Amino acid sequence: MKKIEAIWNHPKFRHYLALNEEWEKDRVFCLHDKNHLIDVARIGYILNLEQNLGFEKELIYAAALLHDIGKWMQYQDGTPHHKASAFLCMEILQDAGFSPIECNTIESAIATHKEYLLEDASLNRLLFMADIKSRLCFACTQKEHCNWKDSQKNHTLTL
Repeated sequence: MKKIEAIWNHPKFRHYLALNEEWEKDRVFCLHDKNHLIDVARIGYILNLEQNLGFEKELIYAAALLHDIGKWMQYQDGTPHHKASAFLCMEILQDAGFSPIECNTIESAIATHKEYLLEDASLNRLLFMADIKSRLCFACTQKEHCNWKDSQKNHTLTL
């Protein structure tokens, strides 16, 4: 997966991850770090296979790796992180060799990954579901203090 390696090694991707890490160094809630991004990618790919959705592995991994790269902007100036991440991802995707159609598909999934699309079979919904399933809300020591809506939390160990 050359394109995924290109994302992982892209200087801006690395920089954005470092900014997330700096802003979250004292955070007690879920982090938006490389472990989370990889978890979302792997879970997304598993869901894709289980549900026979037919998405290419590189599309899933690209969307997952880039879906939270703008979290630092939310801390810095209040920009919703899904919008910031969608904006920041385009140059990285283009540099990695994704086609314009692939870039738009991935950007759309990132831009909407905070919305629940129950009946949708798109990459958008797949990313949303993988993101939620990646969180260990059911075992979190901070769950009483978490500001997520109960409907957004992952209450069970699944997969």
